[in-house]
Amino acid sequence: SQQIQFADDMQEFTKFPTKTGRRSLSRSISQSSTDSYSSAASYTDSSDDEVSPREKQQTNSKGSSNFCVKNIKQAEFGRREIEIAEQDMSALISLRKRAQGEKPLAGAKIVGCTHITAQTAVLIETLCALGAQCRWSACNIYSTQNEVAAALAEAGVAVFAWKGESEDDFWWCIDRCVNIDGWQANMILDDGGDLTHWVYKKYPNVFKKIRGIVEESVTGVHRLYQLSKAGKLCVPAMNVNDSVTKQKFDNLYCCRESILDGLKRTTDVMFGGKQVVVCGYGEVGKGCCAALKALGAIVYVTEIDPICALQACMDGFRVVKLSEVIRQVDVVITCTGNKNVVTREHLDRMKNSCIVCNMGHSNTEIDVTSLRTPELTWERVRSQVDHVIWPDGKRVVLLAEGRLLNLSCSTVPTFVLSITATTQALALIELYNAPEGRYKQDVYLLPKKMDEYVASLHLPSFDAHLTELSDDQAKYLGLNKNGPFKPNYY
Repeated sequence: SQQIQFADDMQEFTKFPTKTGRRSLSRSISQSSTDSYSSAASYTDSSDDEVSPREKQQTNSKGSSNFCVKNIKQAEFGRREIEIAEQDMSALISLRKRAQGEKPLAGAKIVGCTHITAQTAVLIETLCALGAQCRWSACNIYSTQNEVAAALAEAGVAVFAWKGESEDDFWWCIDRCVNIDGWQANMILDDGGDLTHWVYKKYPNVFKKIRGIVEESVTGVHRLYQLSKAGKLCVPAMNVNDSVTKQKFDNLYCCRESILDGLKRTTDVMFGGKQVVVCGYGEVGKGCCAALKALGAIVYVTEIDPICALQACMDGFRVVKLSEVIRQVDVVITCTGNKNVVTREHLDRMKNSCIVCNMGHSNTEIDVTSLRTPELTWERVRSQVDHVIWPDGKRVVLLAEGRLLNLSCSTVPTFVLSITATTQALALIELYNAPEGRYKQDVYLLPKKMDEYVASLHLPSFDAHLTELSDDQAKYLGLNKNGPFKPNYY
């Protein structure tokens, strides 16, 4: 097996390992799935001997070259992926229809950094239909669906992203979105905070003129609060991550379904009777534990928060320290948003063929950097699956190099992403149209009325019928008949 050399991490924000000296092995399930560029069944990342997208001269059918994607010729397949996603994202489509006449985002110049998938494409095209101009890059070097990026580029969106970017590519793509003559962003949609920090550090004049930031991850929100605390946040920001429609749906139900998909697709593991430790029992951890328990796995939980720990106990899980179970478990899953949750010491003590993966946003939870040493051998066995081999022959199975498992290795349920995407769209509309002074230079939660509106847009899919309060009942509860029904802190 070939020894892999990794470049030193240079960036101070999120560290992105480069793809030096390694060929990506394409894993296709069937020939037909490869032919149709199905992101679910085959991985369309490149071998290293192919030309980098940055060196290619590509134009779309309208003659524009204001994008950088893997292969613009895949646009037709990407369009099909987007059309499939639209079937399960009816709330965004109805938002387009309702707001198309008034164009609430006319004049908005949105720069975005999220996972570029068919579901995100539906969001981006909704923002464009509402009047916005968009430039987009990827927040994860592995999660981009190349054919979807091509379809967006063909439709005229300035998208800079491909699956399997290097660290240098990642920051180059973000920079190309922000640094352009004759176009200045006035809104930011971010997932993880990398774009926000890049603009803040490199383009302070642009940052000062931003009208609002919408952030959807634990990691990114944490960074915003740090900026705010230091008095350096000079624009209002909307914390979508902690809105009910993100936490209780995307984090919980999405992870409950996609954790199994990611693990099965990469390792073919059987969960019945396996011992699994889930680090963190927030909404993501709760979703993962519920799915694993349902398949008959023996699940342990690690937690720092006594409230979440008590919830885990009441749900029937043993709450332990990682060091107590590390020798016996078959799978380790991190769901904390923290750093160095799984250390080199833990990795050294794991048993042979233990699977290690991350469901949190960033790549900091597993100390992958500590594994890049001469005495350990890295063997790429499938796309996004590395065997790290110790001198005594012990192997640890590392998935997606410690990055987000579900978006790097599988797909996520479209319907749940519709809820999050609708929330993001409404947050952008709210911040962009807010009268001066409504939002100060701080981090805000989404107004509860908006959460409820997002939920109501998704109820017709289930043919669900809401009960209405009578005047007498509304008075008794001290509520408006039309909501909001819960306080903002709920």
